[in-house]
Amino acid sequence: MSAAQLPSVSVEQARELFFAQGRDPAPWIAPHISRSWQRSRPVDPQCIDPTPMAPSLLDERREQAMRLLSCAQPELDGLAEHAVGNGCIVALSDASGLILEEIGSPDFLPKAQRVALQPGVEWSESHRGTNAIGTALAEREALLVLGGEHYLAQNGALGCAAAPIFTGRGELAGALDISGETARVNHHALGLVRMAAQQVEHRMLLADASGHVLRFHARPALIGTAREGLVVIEGGRIVAANRVALDLFGRSWDGLLGVDAEEFLGVHWPRMEHRRSLLTLPGGRQIATVMERTGTASSGTGRTGARHAMAATSAGDDDVVRPLLERAVRVLNEGVPVLVNGETGSGKEVFSRRLHAASRRSAGPFVAVDCASLPETLIEAELFGYEEGAFTGARRKGMPGRIREAHGGVLFLDEIAEIPLALQTRLLRVLEGRVVTPLGGGQGVAVDFDLVCATHAGLPALVEAGRFRADLMYRVAGFTVALPSLHERADRRALISRLFLESGGAAKHLCLENDALERLAAYRWPGNVRELRSVLRALVALADAGDAVTADALPAHLRDAAPIADSGDFGEAATPQPNAPLQTITRHAIDEALRACDHDVSRAARRLGVHRSTVYRHLARQRPPAGNTKD
Repeated sequence: MSAAQLPSVSVEQARELFFAQGRDPAPWIAPHISRSWQRSRPVDPQCIDPTPMAPSLLDERREQAMRLLSCAQPELDGLAEHAVGNGCIVALSDASGLILEEIGSPDFLPKAQRVALQPGVEWSESHRGTNAIGTALAEREALLVLGGEHYLAQNGALGCAAAPIFTGRGELAGALDISGETARVNHHALGLVRMAAQQVEHRMLLADASGHVLRFHARPALIGTAREGLVVIEGGRIVAANRVALDLFGRSWDGLLGVDAEEFLGVHWPRMEHRRSLLTLPGGRQIATVMERTGTASSGTGRTGARHAMAATSAGDDDVVRPLLERAVRVLNEGVPVLVNGETGSGKEVFSRRLHAASRRSAGPFVAVDCASLPETLIEAELFGYEEGAFTGARRKGMPGRIREAHGGVLFLDEIAEIPLALQTRLLRVLEGRVVTPLGGGQGVAVDFDLVCATHAGLPALVEAGRFRADLMYRVAGFTVALPSLHERADRRALISRLFLESGGAAKHLCLENDALERLAAYRWPGNVRELRSVLRALVALADAGDAVTADALPAHLRDAAPIADSGDFGEAATPQPNAPLQTITRHAIDEALRACDHDVSRAARRLGVHRSTVYRHLARQRPPAGNTKD
């Protein structure tokens, strides 16, 4: 037997031990493959390859990952040359493992599509078992998965090398992958994706930076390249760093983020700005450094502010969302369920994915279930799974269900208010006992996950109406995050500027003029960020490269709409006169709050600083019983 044959024989032996005998395959395969097979146990080894998600849904996911896509595009183009020459493909996924883009050999692309290795398919471990994309995300390391090391037998002809991509805060942003026939993927391909991922991280960190950026390396010639260390300082504290910086400082993200800059740079660190100097690290080692100040959001008009929007406004978006995210991470990490409340299109799923990426469960799966889109007849099977023959049309060998797929990660129940009342009791039992029993009987399976739910409806109002169990509400709403609607956000101008560039404005060198920005910021946006993205994509598509986009280019309904005021005057009802009765003024205030909150009673009460019962009494007076004309 040749040395070249030994790995294949070892993998075959490992598969026999694990899949046929249920024994530990660790002695026969790499440790990361052994760990991944164990994590992949809930996946049916005979599962059918999925079909890609609808193009409209994939477009939404691409929009959500626009920063990643724009920063990764040069690396995709660079790796494509290697891939085409070697009969391979290059794929970019988001943090959940969903493939966003794919490019490469025309000969191998059809083969990849036959095993669902294509855009619109999620290649997380919870969906596809052991594979380079999902396992690299789970292990947070660049790695190879070759041939029979894949969990699913139908992927045994693939060879894949993937590397995770991190933000400057240590959150997973996505993964880069090279895939081809097993013989064509090797450690050289792994080195290429590892270097490319480092380039993407470098580009993303600089694009997101606000405040001061410290560039450094032991070799001065490498400053300004993707191999330099980067640290971002805001308010005197380190808020972001790349992996090169972590290696040089001997710290983890947890050990570096939030540290006072003086600890590393001394009390006079602001004087380092725009100077080349030497920094002495603990232990006496010296490294070359350059300190730069990034652009800040401009309040000026016209082209100047827009030219710098990519670097200047990204932090502005976080001024509203980041504090909410940080608090939610803290409670989720303690096992407390988080309920994300917000209007349709306000970014509840985007927030929840960021929450997963920043949480203790970031290496585990993020399993999203849209409770509103599933027929009532299927939601029970989708959530809890089923045994073979549980009902007509059931898959052979059954299905584990989405709750079991979330084991070790985060279960995200979107629009949880839409779960039928009859199933709420069963869901409550699973959440309390952490044991799920599939339809058709069978033994209960213990599950361990953190829970995030989202809804645009007010659960207390549904409880009052008898449409949602109170005990389930208390179980899922351990901590509630109220996402503001777009027209309520103080940072909406900065957000609009950033999304304009991310929606293709930067690639076409477009400038969003101030008159257009003001009209966009003054619009009510009933569809929130989702509607805004669609409008911006249309503006970019209709503009020629280098254009200045003015208010005249906006759709008529945006040009003609009555503007909202930052003060909270929504212009939908006449303001009472100062000498009006107190009861009239009170009613007006409640009506205005309800309109501003899309008639969500809980949010309106929080906005007013009153108990929900006050708002309910007001609504009851507005809707008297038939025949009762008393106020």
